[in-house]
Amino acid sequence: MTRGTGKRKNMQDKTERFGARLAALVLPITIQNLISASAGAADVFMLSFIGQTAIAGVSLASQLVFVHQLFLSTVILGTTMLASQYWGKQDIGAIEKILGAALGVSVPVSFIFFIAAFCFNTFFMNLFCTGGSLIETGALYLKTVSASFLLTGFSQGYLCVKRSIERVRIAVAISSLSLLLNVFFNAIAIFGLFGFPVSGVYGVAAATVLSKLIEVLLCLFDSGMSKTVRIKLIHILRFDKPLFKDFLHYSLPVGGNYLVWGIGFTMYSLIMGRLGSDPAAANAASTVVRNLAAVTAGGLAGGGGIILGKALGQSNFESAKKDAGRLCRTALISGITGGALILLTRPFILSVMRLDEGAEKLLSLMLLINAYYVIGKTINTTVIVGIFCAGGDSRFGLINDIWTMWGFAVPAGLLTAFVFRLPPLTVYFILFLDEFIKMPFIFRHYFKYRWLRNITRS
Repeated sequence: MTRGTGKRKNMQDKTERFGARLAALVLPITIQNLISASAGAADVFMLSFIGQTAIAGVSLASQLVFVHQLFLSTVILGTTMLASQYWGKQDIGAIEKILGAALGVSVPVSFIFFIAAFCFNTFFMNLFCTGGSLIETGALYLKTVSASFLLTGFSQGYLCVKRSIERVRIAVAISSLSLLLNVFFNAIAIFGLFGFPVSGVYGVAAATVLSKLIEVLLCLFDSGMSKTVRIKLIHILRFDKPLFKDFLHYSLPVGGNYLVWGIGFTMYSLIMGRLGSDPAAANAASTVVRNLAAVTAGGLAGGGGIILGKALGQSNFESAKKDAGRLCRTALISGITGGALILLTRPFILSVMRLDEGAEKLLSLMLLINAYYVIGKTINTTVIVGIFCAGGDSRFGLINDIWTMWGFAVPAGLLTAFVFRLPPLTVYFILFLDEFIKMPFIFRHYFKYRWLRNITRS
């Protein structure tokens, strides 16, 4: 065997090992994301039997749920950045302290969301729409679902640490069971199965609360049985100051990024919602389809970030650099596949959605826009959330989204919708250009390799 052949074989072996490690992490997370997106699709499908008002009302009310999830994503990503690198050092004590900090932040803030949804539901609905029936439907949903904020704040903080220490299957099993139970309970509420009364939107919200309660109980059981990382009350009530300082240092830019991106995306829904019931319903349906097509984006970012974080925690920078390149190529293939799936399933989607004629026509064209949008979304999510944040580079995403969403997409959407009064589809097309506008700047930053850092304390 020549020297060149041996070198190529060694590189091929490393690529195959990376692929196997990535698959072991990405596949379970992707399956969870798929179940989550499928649950959302099932919700929209079942709500269509109640009526288009139910779809649009719950979709608009869910914007507060979406903002809460963005906050939790801040905690999750900040926790993952630190926990995965300390996992590379096998420092279990530090990981338990990081878990305590995550829960000590997520639960109190989730309580604020609970109060907002329970007491001020009508106020929030008035922000998103003008129709009386939409406001009434959304307010009922928010008030009923409010308790789920507290439950989710606890369970998501715990499960993200389980994923960070490569116990992905347990975390995915708990989350997936909760999602499947949610769909099952929704079916009971909407169709009145097993002798239960038909309870509509109220039942859908109650189903979410019940499934999240079961999720929390499973997390507590798993923590009690765990031989590695456990929930310890002392770390929740009394933070380790140096680690908490690191947690805030890396989490706060992520929080700013998610806030900027999340409120921007909420503005997209607000703009479409104020264009009428048809655009609001079509946008809600297209969002579900887009999430289904982009399920691997979160898996690649999460699984790839854990692999890179573990290598960076061991100061294995050359390995992390090569693995990041392999992760980018995988994201491109995944994005193209997701876009192709939207095109292939478009006729089926249009046939099963129970929408008015105007909303159905809009949805048909929105799906074409989403077919290319998921390519940019998958690549950008993988690079920003997976690669950059693995090395603690959490500020770039914030800067990037400030100017792409708030410097371009949101102002352009407001102008085209309410000043120039262009058709809803034109407004939708302009809003969803943001991923491709930001992409050149993302890869310019990538090739500077400032994200190649070990952020653990010695």
